[in-house]
Amino acid sequence: MSTSSTQGPGIGDIPAQPVGRLTIWQGTALYVGAVLGTGVIALPALAAQAAGPASLLAWLGLVLLSVPLAATFSALGARFPDGGGVSTYVRHAFGARAAAVVGWCFYFAVPAGAPAAGTFAGAYVASALGGGQRTVAVTAAALLILVAVANAFGLTVSGRLQLVLAVLLVVLLLAAVVAALPHARLENLRPFAPHGWPAIGSAAALLVWSFAGWEAITHLAADFRRPARDLPRAAGLAVAVVGLLYLAVAATSVLVLGPAAGTAEAPLAELLALGIGGTVQVLAAAAALLLTLGTMNAYFAGAAKLGAALGRDGALPAWLAQGSNAGEVPRRSLAVVSGLSGLALAVTTVADVGPQPLVLLTTGSFVTVYALGAAAALRLLPRGSLPHRCALFALVAVVLLLVMTGWYLLWPLIVTASALCYLRWRSAAGSPGPDPVHGIATADCQK
Repeated sequence: MSTSSTQGPGIGDIPAQPVGRLTIWQGTALYVGAVLGTGVIALPALAAQAAGPASLLAWLGLVLLSVPLAATFSALGARFPDGGGVSTYVRHAFGARAAAVVGWCFYFAVPAGAPAAGTFAGAYVASALGGGQRTVAVTAAALLILVAVANAFGLTVSGRLQLVLAVLLVVLLLAAVVAALPHARLENLRPFAPHGWPAIGSAAALLVWSFAGWEAITHLAADFRRPARDLPRAAGLAVAVVGLLYLAVAATSVLVLGPAAGTAEAPLAELLALGIGGTVQVLAAAAALLLTLGTMNAYFAGAAKLGAALGRDGALPAWLAQGSNAGEVPRRSLAVVSGLSGLALAVTTVADVGPQPLVLLTTGSFVTVYALGAAAALRLLPRGSLPHRCALFALVAVVLLLVMTGWYLLWPLIVTASALCYLRWRSAAGSPGPDPVHGIATADCQK
């Protein structure tokens, strides 16, 4: 996660390659840490609930989509190694207003994504300690308060600790798969599509949450030793690792838990309990809490800084600009993110609708950013090249995902319209709009 307001190269320019320190293997680890996140501790159940065993096709489809998507963003990062990431590419291709839309989509996705992540962790705590939905809600609220207070005092989880948490998640996934696999039954694949084939699209819209992050390491492109070579290779290795892990967990959940896969609130804990027994549910809950704490910290820290940058550059009220400079704490922006997150958690808890609406609202925003990034790639990458063809395929697939999002697509559309209306209002009022030189910084919100 990073923010930047630096001016990148112009369209068609290939900047001199900076000399960084990241190797291919370190880059692969960062990619895996960015993409593997809280979704995998709960999304297998939500996807199975939406489409039954046919949800495995949605998982496979998202893994296949990850190939051109990762190739597109790694090619952009190698060609334009700038800390602004997607906003840099969108700014070069379509201008500062489009970059402002990207910033809004990231910023207002966090108040939906953070409480959903907290709810996922709360389900594991409830599975271990009992208490049902009350435990889930209390755990999610406690996590929101903890990360808000920590960020208010300028405390953040280090990148090294984030990687340790990612390794912990990989170990947990492998342990769950290996332990539960002897209990797999092929008859659990029948009926394969109990809710009809269109339900696969609904499952895919949910699963975007688990695959958001392929744009993440573009923020660190300039830190690679040889970005043009190392970044695409790291992306390819990460796609293989993440794809295999996700497919293994999803397939094991369906084959072992059967119809219960769609109702399991803590699927990894149930797989571990089946395979190992004992107090593994407590260990799974502890791992889920640690992982979610790191992830939510990344959401809050990045979004707070992003909001301050948006205020500084004229895409949000200037009141939010406090804390936008390096080393400062953006407490006003943090207060907005924290307040909206708490409101989202309260509404979904009172309405008793679960985290699924929050997931779809968040993924709708992610897919919108991906669509803008892929469209920018079509203008920035050399025509006829393999990355350009990957960008075209990715854009078509992402547009299909937008359609599958259904009514929840209204959220990113409302955010986009609001951003453009706000910029027009500022222009009419005589206030400066987004800085056409610096553009709008964006922050990657890891899951």
